[in-house]
Amino acid sequence: MDFRTASVVDLAARVRSGSLTAAELVDHALTRIAADNPTINAFVAVDERRARAAAEAVDATVASGGDPGPLAGIPVGVKDLEDAAGYVTTHGSAAYADTPPATADSTLVARLVAAGCVVVGKTNTPELGWKPDTENPVFGATLNPWNLEHTAGGSSGGSGAAIASGMVPLATGSDGGGSIRIPSSCCGLSGVKPSLGRVPSGGPHAPDWHHLSTKGPMARRMVDLVAALDVVVGPDTTDLRSLPKPEASWPAALDGARPPSKVAWSPTLGFAEVDEEVLELCRRAVDVLADLGTEVVEVDTVFDADPVDPWLTLSGVYNLRTHAELPGTPAWEQVDPVLRMIIDGAAATTALDVVRAEDACHDLNLRLVDLFHDVRLLVTPTMAAVPPPRSLGGAGMINGKPDYNWVKMTYAFNMTRSPVATVCVGLSSAGVPVGLQLVGPQHADLVVIRAAAALEFALGFDAVAPFPA
Repeated sequence: MDFRTASVVDLAARVRSGSLTAAELVDHALTRIAADNPTINAFVAVDERRARAAAEAVDATVASGGDPGPLAGIPVGVKDLEDAAGYVTTHGSAAYADTPPATADSTLVARLVAAGCVVVGKTNTPELGWKPDTENPVFGATLNPWNLEHTAGGSSGGSGAAIASGMVPLATGSDGGGSIRIPSSCCGLSGVKPSLGRVPSGGPHAPDWHHLSTKGPMARRMVDLVAALDVVVGPDTTDLRSLPKPEASWPAALDGARPPSKVAWSPTLGFAEVDEEVLELCRRAVDVLADLGTEVVEVDTVFDADPVDPWLTLSGVYNLRTHAELPGTPAWEQVDPVLRMIIDGAAATTALDVVRAEDACHDLNLRLVDLFHDVRLLVTPTMAAVPPPRSLGGAGMINGKPDYNWVKMTYAFNMTRSPVATVCVGLSSAGVPVGLQLVGPQHADLVVIRAAAALEFALGFDAVAPFPA
């Protein structure tokens, strides 16, 4: 058994039929974590007893003639910004490392568990999920299974690396500025950031990053990702932003998935310098789309300027609100100094600043509305650089120059709340993956998913990470 090549859908079907047990799947996950996590550092907490007990419950349901759900027995890792019952949610920060374990699952985790998944542990994240490089002072750095000298991306880097290395076939992520798409691209996965509200963030507390972040599952390929999305989308009365349950089955939408009739290809979005090696790999994938019959229209400018400033305004005040109890306490001194500076600076943000940043979101969306009058999807590189070497200290290398904002292609589409997918288009000269991003109109998740699945199939990228050997 190898989670790097096995299908979640097939594994769950075998558990439901009784030809494979959930206990066998969980044992395999725990074995792989024990063998490979000391190197990769994708998991920060594992509870073998709890996981085995949950697997036994799934198997007991099957033995009694019941159906444990469409994802029966699938081991899942939970990003350490998300609550899973019995685990501490540390946020990758010493300030929260000693908080009590969660007493209940988040809505996302609860829906996966209700569908038959078995939580095996928590996956690493940068402190407070702030940056695209998964490293923090509590647990250290997560390495990229494709090349251990390179970043796995962030902030869902622990989940991405756990899947790419075959520790688990499924994990959770969240995306407030690219945090599902970035590690998916870095780790050779197909990834989806659903429309805001498609996967609810309900519960007793308001969402951390109100209008930017959405949660969702992560998997290696679209068929498994969509199977997981199908059980977690839908409304939650405690989430004011949650969207109605889609009428169509999401897995059924992949049947006969075809590329879109017409797309806009924007290599730079109009403001971003992108590394030539990334552009070359992405152009080849766009040529594949054209060979499939898609009309490709190159668009030089989608946005007039980099929207990083309004994005920083919103994300800064969201972090200030979420962690408002920390400044002035001893725990505050344990937070990364750069992050402290950013949150302290957000305290000077005025209400008018916040509203103007929200106005910027509106203006960005208007540009997309105009674009989607003529094309079905917007296609761009997922990142402006290949996954950077960790030796650069968080910077990426773009055309021979270090650039700390190597993820400048992602956060605009959090501001517009768009559904977005990333598909692996090949490997760089350093042996690390590169992704192509597909952006859809408001709430057109199924359009994005169909196109991503068609492109994934046409590209036929089936290589697996060389670690473990």
